Amino acid sequence: MRRLSFAISLGLCLPGAAFAACGGSFSSFVEDLKAEAITRGHSRASVSQFFASVTQDDRTLRADRSQGVFRIPFTDFTRRVISQSRLTNGRRNADRYDAIFDRAEAEYGVPRGVLLAFWALETDFGAVQGDFNTLNSLVTLSHDCRRPELFRPQVFAALELFEAGDFDPARTTGAWAGEIGMVQMLPGDILERGVDGDGDGHVTLKTSVADALMSGARMLADFGWQRDEPWLAEVVVPAEMDWSVSGLETQKSVAQWARLGVVPRGTDLPRRLQASLLLPQGHKGPAFLAFDNYRVFFDWNQSFTYVTTAAYFATRLSGAPVFDARAAEPGLEDNQMKHLQQKLAARGYDVGKIDGILGARTRAAVQSEQQRLGLPADAWPTTDLLDAL
Repeated sequence: MRRLSFAISLGLCLPGAAFAACGGSFSSFVEDLKAEAITRGHSRASVSQFFASVTQDDRTLRADRSQGVFRIPFTDFTRRVISQSRLTNGRRNADRYDAIFDRAEAEYGVPRGVLLAFWALETDFGAVQGDFNTLNSLVTLSHDCRRPELFRPQVFAALELFEAGDFDPARTTGAWAGEIGMVQMLPGDILERGVDGDGDGHVTLKTSVADALMSGARMLADFGWQRDEPWLAEVVVPAEMDWSVSGLETQKSVAQWARLGVVPRGTDLPRRLQASLLLPQGHKGPAFLAFDNYRVFFDWNQSFTYVTTAAYFATRLSGAPVFDARAAEPGLEDNQMKHLQQKLAARGYDVGKIDGILGARTRAAVQSEQQRLGLPADAWPTTDLLDAL
């Protein structure tokens, strides 16, 4: 799921306002939102008009609970989403909007390959922006008790956009989680980081390429993007090494990695820069050095597989070759992964929800158990590990 920063900062700074309040009658919940909006200083007429059409959306809840895409191994996911068509369209759009990409990089330091990757993966270059009514989704997810602290503040951000003439409660549509436009930004991010790239006085992410790309670039810059620095680079690794140094928790300079036998595949990298060795599918699969800019991707989307795919796609759109999949081991089946998480939890590890998704906490627990059992500690769960446990 997306960023919590805006939810926390907008948060509820009002005395007595319980931003995590959720559940109960949906109509009563909406009345509470209206009352809070008025307390925040919005006029009764504006609030009444904004909430007039809102309804609960069961389709949003079903989408929230069926994010099976994050269970797909990296190599399979990349092959599914990085098609030749997307690569071709990416290069065409790079040429077509050359001046906008130049502006974005000049002002915010974000290369066109990165923006193109997000534009492609989020909405297929604007073609598939989502057909969920945004207000209905945001209020439904605020009422639901899974993550109200994220979605409730977004309702009030959407109200501000409505009052600025940039949001139609009845007609604005987007992704099931409330993101809007070609690069899928939440209302709070649009308020804080939206850029009027075409100079028409509005931030229109659904129809203006300039607004969408400039806003996306500004958002990444705000998240800490470092100008003129790499984000991800494929490397060649030795047949044997201490795999426990892999993962985002460990950083070494490019020069230090080189002394361990980890060398770039066909490109030069600044030897002083710090990076982590990333093995998204274990030590037998593709290998990358991930730099600080790679970590910025997680402020856009928190899925490891999505982030690594987006970062890799950005390198492809910038001229890098197809990665060497080597002999990547397949991932565990869904039930096997859940069984593994149960075993890890029983050993005292905090793996979060038993959901079959290889998230950061599960990876850390896997790596720890691999070390204990004398297995290659690359954080990639295999049937050997499952059997050993």
